[in-house]
Amino acid sequence: MHGFFKRFLDIDLSKMTFGISPLPDALLEKTLGGKGLATHLLLEHNPAGVDPLGADNRLIFALGPVTDTAVWGGCRYGVYTKSPQTGFYSESYSGGTAAEYMSRAGFDAVMIQGRAKSPVWIEINPEGAVFHDARKWCGKETYETEDCVKAWIEENRPDAKKCAALVIGPGGENQVAFAVIENDYWRSAGRTGAGAVMGSKNIKAIGFWGNQKRNVADPDKIRALARQFGAANKDHPGAKAYKNMGTPMMVDIMSAANSFPTRYWHQGQASHRESINAAALHERCAVHSRACRKCFMACGRLSTVKEGRHVGLKIEGPEYETIYTFGGLCMVDNIEDIVYLNDVCDRLGIDTISAGNLVALVIEAAKKGTVQYPIDYGETDKIAALLEEIAAKQGLGEILSKGIKIAAPALEMADQAIHVKGLEPAGYDPRVLKGMGLSYGTSPRGACHLRTTFYKAELTKMIEPDQIEGKAEMLVDWEDRMIIFDCLVLCRFYRDFYQWEELTEIIEVVTGDTMDKQRLRKIAGEISDNTRRFNLKEGLTREDDKLPKRFYQEPLPETGNVIPEAEMDRLLDDYYAQRRWKEKGLMGEG
Repeated sequence: MHGFFKRFLDIDLSKMTFGISPLPDALLEKTLGGKGLATHLLLEHNPAGVDPLGADNRLIFALGPVTDTAVWGGCRYGVYTKSPQTGFYSESYSGGTAAEYMSRAGFDAVMIQGRAKSPVWIEINPEGAVFHDARKWCGKETYETEDCVKAWIEENRPDAKKCAALVIGPGGENQVAFAVIENDYWRSAGRTGAGAVMGSKNIKAIGFWGNQKRNVADPDKIRALARQFGAANKDHPGAKAYKNMGTPMMVDIMSAANSFPTRYWHQGQASHRESINAAALHERCAVHSRACRKCFMACGRLSTVKEGRHVGLKIEGPEYETIYTFGGLCMVDNIEDIVYLNDVCDRLGIDTISAGNLVALVIEAAKKGTVQYPIDYGETDKIAALLEEIAAKQGLGEILSKGIKIAAPALEMADQAIHVKGLEPAGYDPRVLKGMGLSYGTSPRGACHLRTTFYKAELTKMIEPDQIEGKAEMLVDWEDRMIIFDCLVLCRFYRDFYQWEELTEIIEVVTGDTMDKQRLRKIAGEISDNTRRFNLKEGLTREDDKLPKRFYQEPLPETGNVIPEAEMDRLLDDYYAQRRWKEKGLMGEG
């Protein structure tokens, strides 16, 4: 099978050894790399009930057959493990330039087990792994750590023209449950705490370099296909919208739908929307569009604050999800302060979605008097101070660092906390977008919007947001296609362009294997089953697929919307039937 290096790197940090193992064609044919391959390896090697921060939990980095080829959008890598935030299946993805240089090391996957006796950084090249002392980098923030890795490789590896540096910050070192892995300064494998797992293994950074190229089935046809695809779609209205406004455009779109989560999920609109939306960002910051490798959308916003106390601060961002958490849930009323809080999280190496949700929960707890902590909505400096406490695991930050499943009961706020399986939702309120409620519930990693991106289907009225009949069937089709995206590994924002027909064509010219939609959906279904098997081994039940009670019982003030529990139960029943799972979400027919 073309498109793969057909080998993976197995690293044991407890022994400071590595091995290179072959990947047979039969396995690659049924997994397609990326998520499929990594999930297979997790099931095969992770003991049931393993401590997510223990030595036996595997941390797997995986690429797909389109990585470092001419295929548009093939510029991401995936990381997979058992989550310290949820206790269940963990997957996260990051873009930028890293995936291309990771690929040139010549491995389809890298699996890490064990724990180093002292902090290390790992150099990965076509020959395997080299272990380096990282004690002098301990405590460094993410940007500086990345600079250190790249400078060392540039100075000491003359054959390495360019490299990838995947790093953690203080949050990962201190094993904050929602710590991230970062690359290219502002790109993050952001959700479910892979950075904490990396920190638990005493890894401060991983550098990749090499000169390996994928042996694709038809290089000329891939290049021709890419040229045709780019010419046909670069001026598509959707591509232009991302290039011109980036994901912050979703602030206005979700506000118009009364589904912009505000004041810790008590409202669907923010009165200060116009000071935190895409227009505000472009007016009050110097903004340049910025693209990942092999991407014509350039959705990234390289933003520099023009005036005020944060003048000169530069980040790539903020993305919509960061604006919703700090601007909506925490009620920060200006875009410059959101840029600042984004920068704080990036430097510390913690997820902005979970961090913002937790801070907003603390604000609610302070108002109710269940915790004595001087903070209120919109208080940027106090929010930043709490983020620092979380990353350092100091004061109130110590309990918050464990994630919402543990923190909410400790704050006496379990009945108010918004999460599924321990992961907080993205900025799409399921009381309005009921398919997103099903997506949040059934996602193997918790309340995730990216496993289906079904908000697009509901916002554009491909199916009515309130409709229950037939919703699970459509959602499973979307989810299956996104699973194939994550095997290849492709960027989500190409979802409008890569339908099933385009995916089969890409796979054929890259791998040489002829597939149709039916076969791809069968592969996707088996991968979905494998993520379910992983979670069932970790104690998952149907109750873990349900939404927080507030979504069932607390109407949005703007619309009166709730998602009745009976409707969620119907959606779950329909979803399980589509997946051929049993009534309680167990594996098997019926």
